[in-house]
Amino acid sequence: QQQQQQQQQQPLRRKRTLFSNPSTVLLLKNMVGPGEVDPMLAAETQAECAKYGPVRECVVEEVEGVAEEEAVRMYVAFETQEASVRAFRDMNGRFFGGRQIEAGFVDEKEFEARVSRRGR
Repeated sequence: QQQQQQQQQQPLRRKRTLFSNPSTVLLLKNMVGPGEVDPMLAAETQAECAKYGPVRECVVEEVEGVAEEEAVRMYVAFETQEASVRAFRDMNGRFFGGRQIEAGFVDEKEFEARVSRRGR
């Protein structure tokens, strides 16, 4: 019974961890798979996320050598932390095109450094 309780608490801990340290930048993973990124994806994601609040920027990154659900990462930079938190609450765990979205927060400085390395 104790093991069952620990298993039930595991997802709660994970969600709490993902929700810790909220920032204005939200990372969305598993919205699309590798090779499914099209030129409109960033604009479509930005438009979808605008319902939570003004979006400064949306950047899509495809990473090789990682699990399929980790391969496409979408960084959505909101104007306010409140908008980012609203988006997190609505999008984390939501299904999109048969895939379950995983959302988490990214430090603003880390996001800026990542984006400048790639060139805007």
